[in-house]
Amino acid sequence: MSRPYATDEQYERWFMAECCRCGQRRHKAGTWPDGYVCRTCSDRAVRTRGTCPGCGQDRALPGLHPVDGSAICTTCAGFSQTFDCSRCHFEGKLLGGRLCERCTLTDRLTALLDDGTGHVRQTLTPLLDMLVAMDEPRSGLAWLAMRRDHPGNASQMLRRLGLGQLPLTHDAFHELQPWRAAAHLEELLMASGVLPAVDKYICSFQRWLPGHLADITDPEHVKTIKLFATWHVLPHLRERADRSHITPSIRRFAADQIKHATTFLQWLSTRDSALSSCGQLDIDAWFADNTEHSRTCLRPFLNWARKSRRCPCSLSIPTMKISRRPALSEDERLAALGRLLTDTDTPMRLRVAGVIVLLYAQPLTRIVQLTVDDVLHDGETTLLRLGEPASPVPPPVAALLLAYIADRDNMNTATNQASRWLFPGRRAGRPARPDHMSSRLREIGIPVAAARGAAIRQQLLELPAPVVADALGYHDKTTSRLLRETGGTWSRYAAGNHNRSPAGWLPRGAGES
Repeated sequence: MSRPYATDEQYERWFMAECCRCGQRRHKAGTWPDGYVCRTCSDRAVRTRGTCPGCGQDRALPGLHPVDGSAICTTCAGFSQTFDCSRCHFEGKLLGGRLCERCTLTDRLTALLDDGTGHVRQTLTPLLDMLVAMDEPRSGLAWLAMRRDHPGNASQMLRRLGLGQLPLTHDAFHELQPWRAAAHLEELLMASGVLPAVDKYICSFQRWLPGHLADITDPEHVKTIKLFATWHVLPHLRERADRSHITPSIRRFAADQIKHATTFLQWLSTRDSALSSCGQLDIDAWFADNTEHSRTCLRPFLNWARKSRRCPCSLSIPTMKISRRPALSEDERLAALGRLLTDTDTPMRLRVAGVIVLLYAQPLTRIVQLTVDDVLHDGETTLLRLGEPASPVPPPVAALLLAYIADRDNMNTATNQASRWLFPGRRAGRPARPDHMSSRLREIGIPVAAARGAAIRQQLLELPAPVVADALGYHDKTTSRLLRETGGTWSRYAAGNHNRSPAGWLPRGAGES
């Protein structure tokens, strides 16, 4: 005879109780020396580690001291149960088979990367080792469980990799959907050395381009745009990646060139014209009806078309107009700098990035490329390597910078645990995105372009342009031009190696609350 279903009252009495830790009525996770514990409080407690104040051992500290309420180990708290992994004996959160989270992650990854012989596919061993070694294995378990029922989730892609059904090439990943999950796995494979390193933004552009071409109806337009992307846009992206690095704005501009070239070809079709027969009247009409951004994006395509003789060489392309945003006043810069140094409600990451902008006039594309090795600390002296020589960091800024380095965020992913980036990003082994950082700084009242302009101009009023250029990583022609614009008085500067670095001072009033 089957047992009847429990009533709501019986279910409440059997499985629910008031948690002794949080005081809320929740599902029982167990009975501890201090009472019933819910699942949330139990998980949080067993993941707490440190030196037990009772026995002095480094262990998990799920118990509570009966007097002062401090976290103590299971032995000192009088637990009747243990939290030791049945395989590696690590003390912590236990899952199925009384295995810890790391052993559980190892088993799941081993099964997914099995090549069909009961062993992990040999070429994927570096990926397995990197993922298993992550500081927070529960992050890896959550990643594997994400969108479990979707055919393109992480587990399914790893299984296909293990069986050899998914080629270990960048082109294969560019065709996968959902593209975000595929991009993340591709970056993990590059970080572990399984795939050759390619700039993520080049991969992003190559993943986006086929979809854009598929939306173009005219075959001739498809051919032209594909040639433009292959022989102009992609080579420029690769050249930039080899020279320094690609930023999100460069990636957007590459896509905008393709989009505006497509729009221009379609616009010519509405005028019963084509690229080969395009005349100066067509160019002038298009430039007159579009914004400066649209004109800037179309110029590379028109210049490429002229050089490759796909349009008349006699066409004249209007030159680009350069506009500059006004800089902050010195009072506004000092007020913003003082606020970042004293406002503890602002996230520390934004405070540090904002101070570097306001004090050292650094662009965010360069700031996010800084590593902790660029911060030189020797006793009471702290230097920031932006150029040569390194720039001294004033004491209030040094204290903020060192405190941030000791507790950086985004350090729980598989590759970021050993990351040297000063501002680690959410993606594996990558720094923070400068465009995201810019929007966050703008939200707290720090307009980056205006702040940089104010900072560099103040430096040039204090020191010669060559010194500022060397120490802050600027080109000497840029600092000379800015010096002329600011009306600086450093008209002559003695030649030679002047081993003096700017930015070793904190402007008056910047550290005042």
